[in-house]
Amino acid sequence: MNCASSSRLHTEAINHDPAITFCQTGAQLAGRPSLGAWLSYGLGSENHDLPAFVVLVSQGSGNPTDQPLYDRLWGSGFLPSRYQGVKFRSQGDPVLFLSNPDGVSESARRRLLDDLAKLNQLKQDETGDPEIATRIAQYEMAFRMQTSVPELTDLSKESEHTFRMYGADAKTPGTFAANCLLARRLAERGVRFIQLFHRGWDQHTNLPKQIAAQCKDTDQASAALIRDLKQRGLLDDTLVVWGGEFGRTVYSQGKLTSENYGRDHHPRCFTVWLAGGGIKPGFTFGETDDYSYNIVKNPVHVHDLNATILHCLGIDHTRLTYRFQGRYFRLTDVFGNVVRDVLL
Repeated sequence: MNCASSSRLHTEAINHDPAITFCQTGAQLAGRPSLGAWLSYGLGSENHDLPAFVVLVSQGSGNPTDQPLYDRLWGSGFLPSRYQGVKFRSQGDPVLFLSNPDGVSESARRRLLDDLAKLNQLKQDETGDPEIATRIAQYEMAFRMQTSVPELTDLSKESEHTFRMYGADAKTPGTFAANCLLARRLAERGVRFIQLFHRGWDQHTNLPKQIAAQCKDTDQASAALIRDLKQRGLLDDTLVVWGGEFGRTVYSQGKLTSENYGRDHHPRCFTVWLAGGGIKPGFTFGETDDYSYNIVKNPVHVHDLNATILHCLGIDHTRLTYRFQGRYFRLTDVFGNVVRDVLL
């Protein structure tokens, strides 16, 4: 499967919102750029007609009342907003207001955007506001996406073999399987950073039933994505990262019966696996104690993981910075070491 499994990650947060914010931005408090925004800022885009950073969200079959996801998790923070993620929807237009309103032709939309760009440029020349430059660029991107996105999301030319590989859910828009297939299509088209969020993992109770449902949602499609990327020659230069914001306790939470129990949050040790993109295959790094409570060998902090991700994508995490409010910020703050033992 060409995967390297990291079974000894640890984090500083114990509740969902600060923990996922920490994984995404390098800080527990909201307001800093997300990993995808940093990469969009650092690497730019390979595709003139699609965003550099795309987000796909699915609801799992496990916990139906799971923690909400906030748009700031793929936001640009203090970076110009052109670097924020673009969330694709599973119903209607994949991006809100992408289609022209009734009675508005493509040529009319083009004339409107040309005139609007001239007005915005006058204001940009006067103020130098980077958000005006972002607005001009995003209007143009939206116009190009009116052609590129329908082609991207049209799965009619995918083979039945491909659908069988990803699973029956791959034909249902908005499922994790469908999003995995869409992620492969985005990668084929040069989108720099594609992030899939799948809700439903918070099993404080009803774990046996709910975790089985979550795994049914994700296991086959995740394996298919790796296999599909490999058979198309894309895995060597595509890094796949799979994990969550923290782990769960090895001991029970709540009433323990032979058929039902739950597990609480556990930040001291959890697993993230990586594949492709320069990662050593078939390799497990790190060890926990006999009770799976603490890491006893080769601990990896969240900052180390993010430093390693940036390294695999050709970026020195200490040099990707942005000056804001009098200091230079970076994804890994003043921390982080590349975990070279997991690299080829």
